[in-house]
Amino acid sequence: LNIEQARAQFQIQRADLFPAVNGIASATRQPNTATGQYGNQFQVGLGVSAWEIDFFGRVRALKEQALAQYLATDEARKSAQISLVAAVAQGWFNLLADEELLDLSRRTLGTREESVKLTRLRLENGVSSELDNSQAESLAQTARATYAQQQRQRLQDENALVLLLGQQLPEDIRASLGQARLADAPAMPGLPAGLPSDLLTRRPDIRQAEQLLIGANANIGAARAAFFPRISLTAQAGTVSNELSGLFKSGSWAFSLAPQLTLPIFNAGANQANLESARAGREIAVAQYEKSIQTAFREVSDALAGQATLQEQLDAQRATRQADARRTELSDLRYRNGVASYLDFLDAQRSLYASEQTLVQTRLLQLQNQVTLYKVLGGGWSEPQQGTPRS
Repeated sequence: LNIEQARAQFQIQRADLFPAVNGIASATRQPNTATGQYGNQFQVGLGVSAWEIDFFGRVRALKEQALAQYLATDEARKSAQISLVAAVAQGWFNLLADEELLDLSRRTLGTREESVKLTRLRLENGVSSELDNSQAESLAQTARATYAQQQRQRLQDENALVLLLGQQLPEDIRASLGQARLADAPAMPGLPAGLPSDLLTRRPDIRQAEQLLIGANANIGAARAAFFPRISLTAQAGTVSNELSGLFKSGSWAFSLAPQLTLPIFNAGANQANLESARAGREIAVAQYEKSIQTAFREVSDALAGQATLQEQLDAQRATRQADARRTELSDLRYRNGVASYLDFLDAQRSLYASEQTLVQTRLLQLQNQVTLYKVLGGGWSEPQQGTPRS
């Protein structure tokens, strides 16, 4: 809708380049100053009212400014579309992570409830102490609280995705959440080596800032032209008669031309202030254009830094999870054989649970970073064809 409004504004401004032709019909009854008798005059024709002949480019500059504003609005629409695509993808990955964390918390809660039952049974038979039972109960309640927290987060993330989609999740999509895993998410293609920096010029926000700069320059042209004379033309052509029946008879046709030149002499400095304002607006547009480019390089650099390090972090976290799983198995075996304390076993369980959570979160960060890279590169990338990269 913003684009449609900007297009209409451009068409309105462009129309000022052409004369507006109107149909005219009038009837006048007034006294004759010589005889004092009333007379009638009827007129039908075409007329052009105060059409500015654009000798100094004022109207053309305003048209260029309106066109630049329209193109900038269109780029803003593209930027919003890319942001929406990225937000939906990240929202979906959040839901997948929530499902994995919920499943992990559910299994952990079940395991710890079994541990509570086991330690209570061992306490009743004098094999373990009250301290072991209290520790097992504490871990079970902690897991229950974490499970409730993750259920709440899962519902909130789904609500956020529903807001982005503008509708409820389709049932087939909702049903697939239970089977989908972050590890199964398709990886985006790697960024080609030597990708030129002019790829950033495809970012809609940079092109938007460029169009706003073009519009600001056009505003200066319009403000400068206001110092020169304005030449406007008013013209009429038609038929005039004192009787309605004689309007279209021969000899009743007439025309008039009324050119007018307006030269600004004194307006208390308004024209100069308008010019200074337009120049300041151009400097603002230049600064915003430079800022958009600098921001783009910073965002791409951050995303590339994440791409370079998150895979290494993910591999290290997988190794940590495997080591914690092995440690838990050995601690359980040592505890059952009376070699280690129950506290050692519980500490190993806590470490395993934390490393499994961190593994899911790291994978989520990696996928979100890929989506961010797609966004900051103006909608993704692909292998270059015929020497020119394209998205």
